[in-house]
Amino acid sequence: MTLISAPSPCPFCTLPASRIVEENAHAVLILDGYPVSPGHSLVIPKRHVRSFFEVTAPEREALFALLDRAKELVAEQHRPDGYNIGINDGAAAGQTVPHLHIHLIPRYDGDQLDPRGGVRWVIPEKADYWTGR
Repeated sequence: MTLISAPSPCPFCTLPASRIVEENAHAVLILDGYPVSPGHSLVIPKRHVRSFFEVTAPEREALFALLDRAKELVAEQHRPDGYNIGINDGAAAGQTVPHLHIHLIPRYDGDQLDPRGGVRWVIPEKADYWTGR
């Protein structure tokens, strides 16, 4: 007999209120539970959708409004030197939580020896285009 377990609850659909930094009509802003740098934040739609391409225009506006707010808060609190903004959309892109979320990752001078290429490093052998390797 094969047992099929019920899917685990979506961690973003069951966020405790204490995790929410700010919210608007369609989205919430939280600090990442596993930050890669100080101030690493997530902007998440309130409606459970897997892909950025599934959100409505009002949801997209709400997400971007909170992304702007997240940047303001991080700038005030941490004074980063740059930012990476990312969405892992689909399992092939590395999405591990099947609920859309936008990462705002503050970057700091010296956090990597050579940060050139930024998000291109998701496929390392194709990231370094400037040396012709």
